[in-house]
Amino acid sequence: MKKNTAIKEPFTSPKEKKILGVRGLSAMATRAQILKAAINVFSTFGYEGGSTEKISKLAKSHDRMIYYYFGSKQGLYVAAIQEIYKQFNEAEAKVKLDIEKPEEALRKVAYFIWNYYQKHPEFITLLNNENLHRGEFISTSSETKDFSTPAISIVDKVLDQGKRIGIFRQDIAARDIYLLIASMGYFYLSNQYTLTAFLGEKITTKAKLVHWGNFIDEVVLRTVSSGHQV
Repeated sequence: MKKNTAIKEPFTSPKEKKILGVRGLSAMATRAQILKAAINVFSTFGYEGGSTEKISKLAKSHDRMIYYYFGSKQGLYVAAIQEIYKQFNEAEAKVKLDIEKPEEALRKVAYFIWNYYQKHPEFITLLNNENLHRGEFISTSSETKDFSTPAISIVDKVLDQGKRIGIFRQDIAARDIYLLIASMGYFYLSNQYTLTAFLGEKITTKAKLVHWGNFIDEVVLRTVSSGHQV
């Protein structure tokens, strides 16, 4: 899985730019550059190895600006994790779904998540690092749980339509299906090196990745199906 070098910067609308003015835009740009650099550094070196010096150097800024905008290294680290969740939600919100065709819509959701993980390895490595810390840092923020709502609500709308027309099980929950999709993709990619050694085959060839994506689709649709042919 190649390192993603095109980590996004926070979006600023034309209206916001007009309100902020030159100084405000400069401050926002500096903060965005630091946050972008932090995601890169923390996903590469982890929390311990991701020093403020490395981050400020990559951001072409100064250590003091990190403390000015984020309060501490830990504050920046938490902001970096929240930012990758925010970027994920923003990308998912752009996926065009036809809710009237719930099977097709659910396939699109699964496809999006699987492909997003492949295109954004920093998302997986940064979360892996925080899991090694047992969520010690991210749990300090009450805002983090809010990021799960948009992602799960999309699945919920699709499932509701499928239930309404009788093709999806009535007892299936959006949270469970979201976790099913996410876990199948996340586990595969986050463990790709050990799985490759264990299975004796490279599991990240183009063909293998396409196969696993199709398998995720099949598992998800069989799980939600009320008995209709998928």
